[in-house]
Amino acid sequence: MSSLNFEILIDDSFSNIVTDKSLNPISNKNLLSLINDFENGEWRYKKFQNFIWDNIAETSLSCQERESLIGEPHTTLQTAAKNLRLTDKDNIGEGSELAEIILYGIMKHHYQALPVVPKIFHKQNPQDNAKGADSVHIVIENDNNFSIWFGEAKFYTSIENARFDRIISSIENSLNPEKLRKENTIITNINDIDRLISNENTRKEVLDFLHQKNSIDNLKQKLHIPILLLHECEKTKSSKELTQDYKDSIAEYHRERAEAYFKKQIKKLGAYIHKYAEISFHLILFPVPCKETIVNSFVSHIEFYQGV
Repeated sequence: MSSLNFEILIDDSFSNIVTDKSLNPISNKNLLSLINDFENGEWRYKKFQNFIWDNIAETSLSCQERESLIGEPHTTLQTAAKNLRLTDKDNIGEGSELAEIILYGIMKHHYQALPVVPKIFHKQNPQDNAKGADSVHIVIENDNNFSIWFGEAKFYTSIENARFDRIISSIENSLNPEKLRKENTIITNINDIDRLISNENTRKEVLDFLHQKNSIDNLKQKLHIPILLLHECEKTKSSKELTQDYKDSIAEYHRERAEAYFKKQIKKLGAYIHKYAEISFHLILFPVPCKETIVNSFVSHIEFYQGV
């Protein structure tokens, strides 16, 4: 059961909400629609920012670092903030790292995922070539079964059709066999997996499955791609309370956007990605009133903890 502190409007298979029945494949696709709430006539910016900072340690610190800082919350935030580069305008200015942190929080609290690779930590470490997916998780399922999640996260000022090309191209790039093999190597070569998967048999099964000797084709049946699109929303900007009309409006908009997105993804990737139908895709949509306000607040918090 989800422990997210945001309301879920839709959490369903895409096959249950699609109107264009000609689309195929659709059984491997899902939609998660989330919203924040309002207080005193305003969208709850502080609650949203708190979610970022409550989850930042797992995205920008290694498991060993987090364990060494248990009981030192302020030091933990300072250490985590140092791994975010204020000079990297592509990440900070566009809100990419902010979106990565939100995705990590959603993966942890909704999908009960283990943060196997803290990607911001590895991307900022010059000794680690961890480009590729924005998040890497393992979900331990029933009977010690497991799945591998390689996520993408973007923060857009809109989610009109033209915006989808960039995220689909990014997913296509991440599904390149050599990119997948590199991600597998990163997972198997770090110590975090030993700390996060306590069951020795499950840990061995995961490591054996990701070993370089195995074909990438075998990975596809266990591969999930969560795609978080934080996006500005005029309805959210103009609303002052969490009414049923607001929720119905956002839910309908997200259904329509999901269909437009997956239609475009199927057309671009369906015929070119081997075993495309075996990969599970999870579109996660989250509306906000103003991207600039959120990013500026995020940067100011980083500056505070970095002592800038």
